This record gives sequence, structure tokens and C-alpha cells, in this order.
Amino acid sequence: MEIKQQCVVALTWTLKDTLGEELDVLDDPVEFLVGGTDLFEAIEEALQGHEVGEKVDIQIEPEQGFGDFDDQLLFLEPRELFPAELEEGMTFEGASLPDGCNPDAPKNVLYTVSEIYPEHVVLDGNHPLSGIALRLSLKVEGVREATEEEIGRGTAGTGFFKIQPLHASTLGTSTLH
Repeated sequence: MEIKQQCVVALTWTLKDTLGEELDVLDDPVEFLVGGTDLFEAIEEALQGHEVGEKVDIQIEPEQGFGDFDDQLLFLEPRELFPAELEEGMTFEGASLPDGCNPDAPKNVLYTVSEIYPEHVVLDGNHPLSGIALRLSLKVEGVREATEEEIGRGTAGTGFFKIQPLHASTLGTSTLH
């Protein structure tokens, strides 16, 4: 079966930056709905017409993927607003930032603690891969018709680097997958 709109494709991949540094490897196939919200449009277009066993290499420019880096999503916040066990790399949903943080910080953004100073914390609301051109080597591991439920939801249940909570905690910690 050829990949087309409203089908589910199982993919494995290797993701690199343009300098060849490996950023992510997916060895176990994951299913994505083509024609839904699971994949970037550039990936869906590149996959059209391919079949099981085929490999597809694509370069994704920032505007086709995670967007350009936006320095308006960097916030310097008072250190005392955050728990003592705060570490670089922790994430906070914008809606759960501690009281006293900049009220102009968008609530629909996931912030990563990028730096910790004695008096301040730097929160970065950019996706970790924003501003980066990416090279994606895909392998089509399976193709099937999408179910009516998947089409109705617009997803096979996974997304390309979907944000999923790591665990519930008072810190609001999440991780990117």
C-alpha cells in the first residue's frame, strides 16, 4: 500500500542537524496519521507515494518545523520564586509558572530552565529544536488504512515530538518526546 492522505504510517528515523550531529534515533516503529496533526506538512509531502521498506531523506528548515528562535520567549525570573531543587533542563507549563513571574509570559508555552543564577532563573519558551534546520532519514516500516476514530481525532495517538508529562509533581515538570 502506498502512503496517501488519511492513512497511518509506521516510521523509524534518525534525526540530525545540518552539521551531522545526531539529535534523535527512533529504532522502534511509531505510527502517525498522514493528513492529521501528527507530522509536519513537509514530512507528509515527502512520504506521499512511498511504500513499506522505502527510505526517505528530507531536510526540514526551521519554518517547516519548530519555527525560528524567538528571543521574546526568554524570561529572566527571580530565583526565589522557584523550588530549591530546581535544575537546568526542568520544564514548566506557562499556565503553572509560579506566582510573581512575568505576567506577559504566554501561558500556552512550555518553558525550559536554561540557566540558573544565584538571583535569577532564565526560562526559555522556544522548542529545543527551534531555529535549527534538521535532516531526517525516515524508513517506512508499515502502512495501513486509518480508522474512522483516528481520522476523527486527527491523530494516530502520537505526534512528531509531542509534549507529554513525565510525571505529576508540584514542580510542573514535563518532558519532550
